[in-house]
Amino acid sequence: MTPGARVAAAIEILEKVERSNSPADDVVSSYIRGRRYIGSKDRRAITGRVYDVLRKQARLDWHSNSPVPRSRVIADLAFAGEDIGKMFTGDGYSPAVLNDEETALLDTLTDKSFADADYPNAIKAELPEWIADILSAQWGARFLEEADAFNQPASLDLRVNTLKGDCARALQVLQKDKIEAEPTALSPIGLRLKGRVNLQASTAFKGGFIEIQDEGSQLIALLVDTKADMKTIDFCAGGGGKTLALGAQMKDGGPLIACDLDKERLKRMKGRLRRGGVSNVTRHPITGADDPWFAENAQTAERVLADVPCSGSGAWRRAPAQKWRLTPERLEELVGAQRDIMNQAAELVIPGGRLIYATCSVFPSENEDQIAWFLENHPEFKVLPVPEVWQNAIGTDSPTDTAFLSLTPARHGTDGFFAAVLEKAAP
Repeated sequence: MTPGARVAAAIEILEKVERSNSPADDVVSSYIRGRRYIGSKDRRAITGRVYDVLRKQARLDWHSNSPVPRSRVIADLAFAGEDIGKMFTGDGYSPAVLNDEETALLDTLTDKSFADADYPNAIKAELPEWIADILSAQWGARFLEEADAFNQPASLDLRVNTLKGDCARALQVLQKDKIEAEPTALSPIGLRLKGRVNLQASTAFKGGFIEIQDEGSQLIALLVDTKADMKTIDFCAGGGGKTLALGAQMKDGGPLIACDLDKERLKRMKGRLRRGGVSNVTRHPITGADDPWFAENAQTAERVLADVPCSGSGAWRRAPAQKWRLTPERLEELVGAQRDIMNQAAELVIPGGRLIYATCSVFPSENEDQIAWFLENHPEFKVLPVPEVWQNAIGTDSPTDTAFLSLTPARHGTDGFFAAVLEKAAP
């Protein structure tokens, strides 16, 4: 592909991202899969440009005063010192020639630097203003440092499947495929890749030695602290990442139940379970609040993990477009849904058992505020401080000295995660 064709493809993908409710990585993958002529170098160049623009969107709009993908790409190329005239020729697969407004835009950018000190804080942070207000109040003097970390590329982390071997064994298998990785800082069963690779073609992945899972997500599963003889429920199992991790913790013992409202996602979990050698999972699609399953399983589980649907703000490194789609109204809807889930999950816990509440969010309304609400409405539960649970479950020093687990890219190098461990009073 010519440089112009690569730019045209990036603009087209960004336009699709704007129109779609799907995460940007899904849109990019779908676009590239449908165009087999795009080679590996072209793919890297196109996706690199797409994510570069998405991570700079607010600042590019600030300079261009034209919040459309084509203008953002033009501004991004201009600040990178690219020869735009040679790319926007209209020939072949290249973008159309610049119009008068776009030519004027280039003139205004000539003497400007992207490292503009006059950005308002929300623009510097690449956030909608209402979100910037919430997070600046939460993070205080660390606001810009924390926000900037969400604008950096995310690492690719692996969870070692302890049913098939330890970290040393997984590293050996990866090395045979010339894949370099190193142990993660916090998770004792985590590896971090040193570069981008086609992991799904590797022996380690095909053989079930590893699963792709962010280090923070691994830590939440470890804090469930379940064992083979404990009935455990993954209440919002989704695609099954934490279900697989729990299955390994339980040494493929049981019972382990994976629940979700999305029947199709539970079906798709089957292949992952088989590859990972996990056979102890019963999958149950919840049909609604009146599902008889709730009565059948009331007060029977020693561990219930409620990794609730949330804003996904903790994963903005991977899905930067999502923050621009979130609205205060949607956040409020999610908070209400999370409370419904917590109420249902609490009924499943046996006296003396634990409910582990988790989100991939950095908003207090989805995290600390939810725990305060829950304890007020469920006085039979108490908080078990994370450092205490961490020491028993993981055996190392906790990265936090507070009652809850709160991870961010800036402080921990993981996605943003929150977890609280709640214990139900014994009779």
